[in-house]
Amino acid sequence: MGSIEKIIAQSFLKMAEGLETGAFMDRPKIALTGMGSEHGEENAMAAAKMAAKRGVDVYYIGTLTAEGVTTIPVANDEEGHKKMEEMLNNHEVDGAVTMHYPFPIGVSTVGRAITPAKGREMFIANTTGTSSSDRIEGMIKNAVSGIITAKACGVGNPTVGILNVDGARQAEMALNQLKANGYEFTWAESARADGGAVMRGNDVLEGTPDVLVTDSLTGNVLVKMLAAFTTGGSFESTGFGYGPGIGKGYDKLILIISRASGAPLIANALEYAAELVKGKVFEKASAEFAKAEKAGLNQILEARKAAAKPAAAEEKVVKPAAEPCTASIAGIEVMDLEDAAQALWKEGIYAETGMGCTGPLVMMSEANHARALEILKKAGYVG
Repeated sequence: MGSIEKIIAQSFLKMAEGLETGAFMDRPKIALTGMGSEHGEENAMAAAKMAAKRGVDVYYIGTLTAEGVTTIPVANDEEGHKKMEEMLNNHEVDGAVTMHYPFPIGVSTVGRAITPAKGREMFIANTTGTSSSDRIEGMIKNAVSGIITAKACGVGNPTVGILNVDGARQAEMALNQLKANGYEFTWAESARADGGAVMRGNDVLEGTPDVLVTDSLTGNVLVKMLAAFTTGGSFESTGFGYGPGIGKGYDKLILIISRASGAPLIANALEYAAELVKGKVFEKASAEFAKAEKAGLNQILEARKAAAKPAAAEEKVVKPAAEPCTASIAGIEVMDLEDAAQALWKEGIYAETGMGCTGPLVMMSEANHARALEILKKAGYVG
């Protein structure tokens, strides 16, 4: 049987299956570029066959053929990417899964992992690309992107946690402001005894939040670790990959996998794409960004850029006499720690800096704690 006859036969087979199950119209069409994998093209085709059995109409762009999968023949990886773009632009497919793609600034991908401690699914916002050239602004936008993606996958009210990285506390303050202005979402609570919305490594392993917010470089490492920690790193065996590119006004469904991704993960990525099609991800994105902007997202981002921290170090500040520091204030960015301490010195409060298990601390006497907190809040060091 020739290739054209085979495609026609496969199409009639899919039509027959659809008429029998009533699900024909519900089979999202997802393209997969199969060339370029470190595990060979056969690995990608194995994934295509798995996903096809799960109800995804897979259009395999490569050189291999298989029953139940529509092959779009191309000569090489470059030609494959051009074909993928063409099929997306012509609406021949609803989405695509590929190993690399240059997203514009403002668009980054929401990964999806299976966490090892409890087998929970967790969305990692974000994992490739960048939502903003400003790290903290990017993390704030990543939170919205993560919520969009989780909702499109059927999580009605996703809980949100922020990974304990540089910028976490500033992002938390901005998101709390957005929340107070009417943008509704639910904070996750750390599984550690002291709780809070800032997640530690334990929470990553347990999958404490539905959406874990971080910068995309850290998110990329997390996805790799969670996908390949049982295989020594060369084969990503679990999870759903690096996810779809999400950004305001962006409407091209492209999900990223790695050249190290194994067939089980790629099959999950294809299914992830199909879920997003069924969940009308870009309709949800439009609605969610509109809600965030109505709650003042743009104004919060602009104010954050404009509000330069008080330059306490620019003037000579006399350090007060030392006294025992039995109280502490957390939630201060590590880069702001010394400036925060000097802001207290300027007000006559002796303070020291330190690092606790939850992050940076400014320490002072119990008697000065309340006033110190008020000063640091007013100066914008804590929320």
